[in-house]
Amino acid sequence: MSESIAELSFLPMQAADLDAVLAIEAVSHFHPWTKGNFTDSLAAGHWAYCIRPQVDQAVKGSYLDPDILWAYCILFPAVDELHLLNITVSPKLRQLGLASRMMAAIEGVAAQQKMPRIILEVRPSNTAAVALYQKLGYEQIGVRKNYYPADPQLGNREDALVMAKSIKLEL
Repeated sequence: MSESIAELSFLPMQAADLDAVLAIEAVSHFHPWTKGNFTDSLAAGHWAYCIRPQVDQAVKGSYLDPDILWAYCILFPAVDELHLLNITVSPKLRQLGLASRMMAAIEGVAAQQKMPRIILEVRPSNTAAVALYQKLGYEQIGVRKNYYPADPQLGNREDALVMAKSIKLEL
């Protein structure tokens, strides 16, 4: 897929999107967010977006079908930074550059909203995500010990790498 084939459309996540979001979440994460986690984020006013192909480029029955959810993200705007809480691309559409394009759009939102930094947590075992964030200029600024559930049966937990990137703001 080339960039000219499909531009991303960031649409505010609605309650009606949650079944499609949860289907991708369930097959994408060791410890997926629950419907309650997403509902709470929406109720709290977090910036939640569903990413689909733009309607004017839609092709029913293909990956360009506007009814097919490509990806989603949840952002928490704090006073002086944007916290990326969740970003997930459908497994069928990985390795096509969608996450990089989403991150560029998120950085644009941060700049537009005058937020000089984006911060996120990532599992060290999620080597693809860590590599992507590093490639995009994110740097590790800390570790949150035992942050993620790792093995529900054993009760093991995994640390989180805390990564951040400064965003250039127009003066």
